[in-house]
Amino acid sequence: MNRDNLLGQFLRARREVLRPEDLGLPPGARRRVAGLRREEVAQLAGVSTDYYVRLEQGRERHPSAQVVDALARALALEEDAAAHLHQLAGPSVRRRPALRREQVSPHLLRMMQAWPHTPAVVLGRCLTVLAGNTLGKALFAGHAHSGDLVRLVFLDADAREFYPDWDRVAVNTVAGLRAAAGADPDDPQLIEVVGELSLKSETFRTLWARHDIRQKTHETKRFRHPLVGELTLRYESLTVNGAPGQQLVVYQADPGNPSEEALALLGSLTAEEEVRRPAHAAERPPVTED
Repeated sequence: MNRDNLLGQFLRARREVLRPEDLGLPPGARRRVAGLRREEVAQLAGVSTDYYVRLEQGRERHPSAQVVDALARALALEEDAAAHLHQLAGPSVRRRPALRREQVSPHLLRMMQAWPHTPAVVLGRCLTVLAGNTLGKALFAGHAHSGDLVRLVFLDADAREFYPDWDRVAVNTVAGLRAAAGADPDDPQLIEVVGELSLKSETFRTLWARHDIRQKTHETKRFRHPLVGELTLRYESLTVNGAPGQQLVVYQADPGNPSEEALALLGSLTAEEEVRRPAHAAERPPVTED
């Protein structure tokens, strides 16, 4: 990742994925660039082409809030992407030299364990699974990267079987990773995961270059679980205010839906496995805050 011109990279990436006809512009017979031309974005945003070029090239780094709003409209950015653009255009914030280890509150853990029929996991800033209740862990169990939802999607051999709508999941996962990472390209964990996946997955590399931004909020997601088969679950993602960067993700099946029965079966199988497990094989408790 080039850290020197994040604003320009974002503007160029979003410009290149737009088609003129998406914004009511004539497509033109001979276009030498992918997506919109710089002068077209400048015209739509009401700024000079020279000024817009300086923004993309990094010679101008802090446009006014009014200009950022105009650029967001010109590039048809959704709310999360527009907020990210404002963040990139704002003053640089110097981060602490080292990030604290991501830890999960023991109070949050106890609350999750009190939901025996509701899968729940806590995700870190790079979508690693920091903790989960029994059913939440069972939902993602059995994969090489069960504890890392980004690597699971792009590196696990059975990811396309586990996610029937893999293409959509892949797009949303990368957009969610960018949103979770924010404007901090120096996060060592982010650098590691992006570097590894860019080398190992062409699809990840292509999607990362698009600069899609989408917060993980709520969605319906399909799973094909190796133990209980098809599951269609709704999830809600909630920000953990006491731990910036963490998300509590809670899954539910619609009442009376076959997925509700499948989820209950998964809970029963997991409970039986817990009973059979020897005491010395119990997992260590998750890392918690003091």
